[in-house]
Amino acid sequence: MKKITILLSLFFVSSCYIAAQADKILGFYLSEESDAQIKIFKATNGKYYGKIVWLDDPLEDDGVGPNLDDKNPDESLRSRPVLDLRLLNGFVYDSEDNEWQDGTIYDPKSGKTYSCYMWYEEENQNTLNIRGYVMGMRFIGRSSAWTKESTQRKME
Repeated sequence: MKKITILLSLFFVSSCYIAAQADKILGFYLSEESDAQIKIFKATNGKYYGKIVWLDDPLEDDGVGPNLDDKNPDESLRSRPVLDLRLLNGFVYDSEDNEWQDGTIYDPKSGKTYSCYMWYEEENQNTLNIRGYVMGMRFIGRSSAWTKESTQRKME
């Protein structure tokens, strides 16, 4: 009985550690271009998502209306604002590879969606590395680095 209790305790402690590692991605990130802030959150399904919560330039070129998702291939979505747009979808944490994977990233500048994974380098836990790729081949794609921020930026 004592061995079972010890094993269960070890399992519980390791589960808590993995959950803490997985949740360290939660928070606010400034895009590599410093033109958007993204909030990464965990949904009730246990997966990780990210949406735009701040834009350096929230208005269209005419300065009248909000910046729209006008490059979206789905015409019915072209009238939605980029602010509050969900960019990251459906990520799960892989504790073996220390990365969030099996998700997608949407690029509103091109209107394209890519398979994606994210990770931190061991030496820099303040920079989230993001790699979008196509056709299931991780070596065909583009990488970006987002900087973690402590609070949400306010719209001016």
